[in-house]
Amino acid sequence: MDRRSFLRTSALGGSAAAATALAAPAYAQGKRTLTMVSTWGRGLAGVHDSAQYCADRITEMTDGQLTVELKAAGELVGAFEVFDAVSAGQADMYHGVDYYFLGQHPALSFFSQVPFGMTFQEYNNWYYHGGGMDLADQLYGIFGLKSFAAGSTGPQSGGWFNKEINGPEDFQGLKFRMPGQGGQVLGKLGASVQNIPGAEVYQALSSGAIDGTEWIGPWADEKAGFQEITKFYYTAGFHEPGPILSLTTNLDVFESLTPGQKAVVEETGKASSMWTMALFMANNAAALQRLQAGGVKVLEFSDSIWDAFGAAAKEVVEAPMGDDLYKECYDSYMASMAASAGWISRSEGTYSAQRNRVLGG
Repeated sequence: MDRRSFLRTSALGGSAAAATALAAPAYAQGKRTLTMVSTWGRGLAGVHDSAQYCADRITEMTDGQLTVELKAAGELVGAFEVFDAVSAGQADMYHGVDYYFLGQHPALSFFSQVPFGMTFQEYNNWYYHGGGMDLADQLYGIFGLKSFAAGSTGPQSGGWFNKEINGPEDFQGLKFRMPGQGGQVLGKLGASVQNIPGAEVYQALSSGAIDGTEWIGPWADEKAGFQEITKFYYTAGFHEPGPILSLTTNLDVFESLTPGQKAVVEETGKASSMWTMALFMANNAAALQRLQAGGVKVLEFSDSIWDAFGAAAKEVVEAPMGDDLYKECYDSYMASMAASAGWISRSEGTYSAQRNRVLGG
């Protein structure tokens, strides 16, 4: 039995009730209703907005021939169950971030985020013009999925802590929320790493179940209310310099669409990438000012901590190299990142440094 057949019969515990509850696409007079599930709790700033943007654009651009109904995390399936639900055909598509699903395949890190990896622009260079999309098709096809890049939060913050972090040793025993390979890095530094859905992080932090958390950046973090609990905020992180959100469709459902409808799904991903990135970046600076005015202590990790992050990240990212597809993605990703960074650092990087020097920014 191949993986797709297995998942259709056994995903989410093999529950016939679950399969009934998550119905197949509804048809009415040539129109279809598609169910989109999500890793995001309803109302989570920016990320839920990105999912809603995708649902609305597909519905509008197909003149209602496809109507996408968005179900937030927990409304049909949990945040960490959306991959299996869509792979099994129990929901039609999901919007989320795929480092939540590294247990399915470690190469999903390359289509969500790699520690010390690509920025948003570097990722787009690779994904659209460096072979990244073809590799995504290979990877997601294993699971009966068709995935498109569909958003970025921009560079994510180092996180919120209940104490200052003065050296790598301060991570020893720290209960910290960080998913994906970034969390594996902190684990190598001795942290007790927790993988908690976004909608549950505030309660975990306020109850003391965790000592700190990363989330996204100043705007989304302020909306989540973390400044109500702790005042130590590190604004630059190693773990997600350009995280990628995905719009992922069951492959059979995608193949059943008309050519025009397929194009709408793909173009929606592209549009959402730009729209979502701009949404976060437009709001972060003002939010950071409000956080500081409210007494948050804004900090940066020391060079010794960055060095420890880097050494641990190298171990984590190279660990799955025995998997052929992972290695193929790694080699392609790293080659493209080196090529992009070589130009960007000498053009945009130099310009930004000189602009800030001349204008006093």
